[in-house]
Amino acid sequence: MGVLDGKVAIVTGSARGIGRATAELLSEQGAKVLINDLDGDVAQQTASEIAGETTVFAGDLTKGDAPDRLVQAAIDAWGRIDIIVNNAGYTLDAPAHKLSDDWWQRMIDIHVTVPFRVVRAAAPHLREPAKKEREEGVEVFRKIVNVSSTSGTFGNAGQANYAAAKSGVVGLTKTLAKEWGQFKINCNAVAFGFIDTRLTQSKDDANKMTIDGEEVQLGIPDQLRGMSQMLIPLGRPAKVEEAAGGIFFLCSPWSNYVHGQTLHVTGGLFGGMTG
Repeated sequence: MGVLDGKVAIVTGSARGIGRATAELLSEQGAKVLINDLDGDVAQQTASEIAGETTVFAGDLTKGDAPDRLVQAAIDAWGRIDIIVNNAGYTLDAPAHKLSDDWWQRMIDIHVTVPFRVVRAAAPHLREPAKKEREEGVEVFRKIVNVSSTSGTFGNAGQANYAAAKSGVVGLTKTLAKEWGQFKINCNAVAFGFIDTRLTQSKDDANKMTIDGEEVQLGIPDQLRGMSQMLIPLGRPAKVEEAAGGIFFLCSPWSNYVHGQTLHVTGGLFGGMTG
């Protein structure tokens, strides 16, 4: 028996990395999970390898009405939505003076516009049941977790586009929390530091992904990877399962009174320019 028995969760970008680890953990705790990824084959494989009940929506969420169709896929499969984890994303790094309009806009699109459009599409399926429950004097909590980053809360050289987008995620989250708290929809963000994923592995020819037919280089320089022991008091990057644990907490009943917050999962990462 899991703490999420009977719940339905959408996890974007969930065929690999943090998203997959999150989908696995939510499923282990009883949730039915929609798996989403750009790569339909990988998404189907992930869904088949997760023991619990799953469905798949493959596609680029920045395109057309994809966010609406994503939400509808969950409704078609299970008739309800209880949890949304907006995790999909990637990085396009360059110093600000060399950053193109295209690279700026692509980070805003995937990290801010997509989460906004997903939660907007899901709004009737979150708010309308809550209105009925409120009339009946019943509290049922639903969850929105938006994935941010320490780049968005501290800033990060070479990531003006990504940092601005991830900061925007925090603003979106706090606004939703103010608007939707009355419906018992917990809206929180999780800001990750150095998590061991494709985005933080070595920047080499093997670490690339294809978006719109264009190869996108992922990863960070090995010099930065080597500095992790000095920058992180716990002495190492997080495993994806540890990152998923932070998301799971914000999806669980134990976070019912946690609202409008940004949970930093960083191992105590140094270097933040914040008060």
